[in-house]
Amino acid sequence: MRDFGAPVIRCVGAVIHDQHGRLLLIKRANDPGQGEWSLPGGKVAPGEDDETALRREIAEETGLSATVGPPAGRLTRSGSHYTYDIVDYSCRVSSWELSPGDDAADAMWADHATFTTMRRSGVLTEGLAELLEQWDRLPREPRPDS
Repeated sequence: MRDFGAPVIRCVGAVIHDQHGRLLLIKRANDPGQGEWSLPGGKVAPGEDDETALRREIAEETGLSATVGPPAGRLTRSGSHYTYDIVDYSCRVSSWELSPGDDAADAMWADHATFTTMRRSGVLTEGLAELLEQWDRLPREPRPDS
């Protein structure tokens, strides 16, 4: 629920799957959600558009260069002093070698089994699994021929 008295901060996130259907996740180094796994992304700086902000955040947090596609979904999250208006975009990358940095303590490509284990153990940011499920963006089960 949005607190209409709290300032709104625009944020963007990236939903990125690799060629095997694994989902890119980062371990947050800072609050909100420090120590939890989430999608790469962050705040849109003044003067930035969503695409510029998202490409910057992906590069800072994972070392990857991305092409930003259409929105995958939108959510609003209340913080202690702010309301975060977050738009998550479907993105593509051309390389798969991760180099976590900046706001990411770690980064990984999570397959279906790993993501399910992370979901059960409570290490994902609140509501992430449910939103990805609703948006049909969960890691994909491996195909028998892969």
